[in-house]
Amino acid sequence: MKKSIFLLLGIVLICASFQVKKKKKKAPLPVCIQQLITKIKKEPVQNPPRSIYSYQYKKHTVYYVTPPCCDFFSEVFDSTCKLLGHPDGGFTGRGDGSLPDFNQEKSAEKLLWKDNR
Repeated sequence: MKKSIFLLLGIVLICASFQVKKKKKKAPLPVCIQQLITKIKKEPVQNPPRSIYSYQYKKHTVYYVTPPCCDFFSEVFDSTCKLLGHPDGGFTGRGDGSLPDFNQEKSAEKLLWKDNR
């Protein structure tokens, strides 16, 4: 009887450990990105709706924020909330020239947030 209880307990613990391993914790967003999402949610919905993506750029995680509308710059932040530049948008659609290789060098795109209101 005791062996059966210990065997059952062992099976339950093994199953529970597999469940824990399956759940991957998401890396927390930088504070500036969290604050930006909060700010955007208080504004009227833009057309197209605003989105935030993460990319790998020059071996670092960066955060790309879509512009609110036409002729506005997009924004790219690093993980410390430093604005790296505006790779696209503006009147020319080519950004401010500070990240001319961004679209060629970015990889590992992940949609982090989209305004689905």
